[in-house]
Amino acid sequence: MAHQDPVLIEEIGRIIGSDHVAAGSDTARWSRDWAGTVAWRPLAVVRPANSAEVAAVVRLANRRRLPVVPVSGNTNLVKGTVAEGALMLSLDRMSAIREIRPEARVAIVEAGVIVAALHEAAARHDLIFPLSFGARGSAMVGGVLSTNAGGANVLRYGNTRDLCLGLEVVTPTGEVMNLMSALHKDNSGYDLRHLMIGAEGTLGIITAAVLKLFPRPRAYATAMVAVSSVGGALRLLNRLQDETGGAVEAFEYMPRSFVAILLKRFPDMRPPFENAHDINILVELGARAPRDVTPDPAGQVPVAAHLEEVLGGLYDEGLVLDAVVAQSEAQRAEIWARREASAQILRLRRPVIENDIAVATDCMEKLIARIEVVTQAIDPKIENTGVAHLGDGNLHYVGWPSRDDPALCRAVQQAIEREAIALGGSFSAEHGIGLSKLSAMATHKDPVALEVMRAIKAALDPNGIMNPGKMIPDQ
Repeated sequence: MAHQDPVLIEEIGRIIGSDHVAAGSDTARWSRDWAGTVAWRPLAVVRPANSAEVAAVVRLANRRRLPVVPVSGNTNLVKGTVAEGALMLSLDRMSAIREIRPEARVAIVEAGVIVAALHEAAARHDLIFPLSFGARGSAMVGGVLSTNAGGANVLRYGNTRDLCLGLEVVTPTGEVMNLMSALHKDNSGYDLRHLMIGAEGTLGIITAAVLKLFPRPRAYATAMVAVSSVGGALRLLNRLQDETGGAVEAFEYMPRSFVAILLKRFPDMRPPFENAHDINILVELGARAPRDVTPDPAGQVPVAAHLEEVLGGLYDEGLVLDAVVAQSEAQRAEIWARREASAQILRLRRPVIENDIAVATDCMEKLIARIEVVTQAIDPKIENTGVAHLGDGNLHYVGWPSRDDPALCRAVQQAIEREAIALGGSFSAEHGIGLSKLSAMATHKDPVALEVMRAIKAALDPNGIMNPGKMIPDQ
């Protein structure tokens, strides 16, 4: 249990203003994780307005050896912001979009900018920031950089790491490191920007960033496609990429079990097809060239017509079992609503087992089959489902065990992790490590890599104050 320190609260108040320091019961909204699985009592929550104030607070914490836990939108799923007895440093006041540079196609933003707000700002310049996922209305730039978030458009645009050109970071000793370059090429030493991205706040606090923007597609072609196997879905993806010149933006997998749960939870939602299929794929193409987006005399958009033509040919070949191409923005939104409902429906029951794993795309079919075998061996009555960013090999497994037994749940989760590792994959694709995956890090991460990580942590954070206990397991 954290005990309030009036002297500390007063000292921080002199740095950032007493109205921006919360203690005691005023910290309640920062004291639970997004999934509602864990709660804590921070020493205080501080809300600085700029990097100088962040640095001053961190210097104070470093002198006093106080743990500091940075928090943005608090939408992480791995207990990365647990902060019992720690100073929580919220970046929500640092929410300025400092500049959009349309010609360079970059945005210069502070870490507290909400992802959806950046989407809106980019759209005013006919540009996009392509990172997109269900929590975009509350997730903030600092958080998505700190966790190297993924989402549905990784296939075409990459992870958050691939969308960042420059950073501003406050180090664990309270210095401001300026890496705010808009350069695409800079070979001047260690790439400290990439070291900070995905570090989950253990090596410093990201306070600002230079992010890549892209031309806004002027038309989308979106479809639900049924195929007979996961391997068939991968062949479909490769054919679509060949036929469209790499225009596939999203390729999302939803099995029969997921669709059944979806329709039970939302009875007013229409099924993707008249007849149920085992493998349901959401496909989306994005186009910008006038030849692809200018409607013909009948009002049909060429990119959508091309998708229909390609899918029709693949249907004749037997690769596609069924397909429905959206004919309006409303139909496109309906298709996406099925996929984006996953966060709501996959936590309907407790206990629930979740795994965020990745394999090479050509190993996904084998992974899904092996998961069914190993989970049934542990718990014959377990209910398995999940969704996947199939285009980049990221599976979000969800299982409901037959009984509330923590040992059983751990056994299932560890068995799934082992299957991913055996196929050359990862036990953490896009959610990070936090506290939840420390045991997996200790078990599966290369021991030399762990030692290098510990050495970097000790060098940059000698007093161990920055988000302590997260990501790197104890020796």
